[in-house]
Amino acid sequence: MTLEITGGTLFSALATKSWTRHYAGGAVTFGCRERTYERAPRVWGGRGLGLPEDELPAFAAQLKRVMKHEAYWLARAECPDRRAGDAARWSPGRYDDEDGFVYFAGPCTHGDPWPGYRPARSFTVALPQVRGLRIRVAAYLAAG
Repeated sequence: MTLEITGGTLFSALATKSWTRHYAGGAVTFGCRERTYERAPRVWGGRGLGLPEDELPAFAAQLKRVMKHEAYWLARAECPDRRAGDAARWSPGRYDDEDGFVYFAGPCTHGDPWPGYRPARSFTVALPQVRGLRIRVAAYLAAG
């Protein structure tokens, strides 16, 4: 994270790309404030997630934080599907050189009923599924 001092005020140069997290009902909703429509995450309800490639390290850090939260561990303990956190629930990352996004097919939602990947200001992942997504994002970053 880059910090700059301007006029005596300390602020993050990356503040416009910060992620938010909200835990409710056994799921985490990720928000992405102040992103342009073209750079907003892309979600195909129930089918997958696309993120700008340069956002993956920051998103990986968010997944790590989710897995440290008490809500994650409670949801995992209550989940009847012991394989819910397996990486196999998500596809390996696929880079699209036309838009610079990396796509992961898997259980991600945003409430839009239309098919296809659509820009979304927020999206939701069931907490037990977070581990598998984190594995796939980390594998993509390690291969890069």
